[in-house]
Amino acid sequence: MTNRVLRGVVHGKTIELRDDAGISDGQEVEIVVRRLLPKDRKPGEGFLRTAGALADYEEWDKIMDEIQQSRKMERRSQWSDQ
Repeated sequence: MTNRVLRGVVHGKTIELRDDAGISDGQEVEIVVRRLLPKDRKPGEGFLRTAGALADYEEWDKIMDEIQQSRKMERRSQWSDQ
């Protein structure tokens, strides 16, 4: 049988397919699950959901400071080379 893409909705451990799979009851299948984004999701919404994820990670401020300092050094070297 060829591979087909079917869409459905998850209900606990059951996936309700929108269309007939064309497979007889009891037939063993392999499922690859790929989560679909809601059609009404706005750009950047996923990013906003992660806000604060690193709030309790003590090293994060140090890492961000190092990145900021390295960016400043890169800009300075560009100006001094001209």
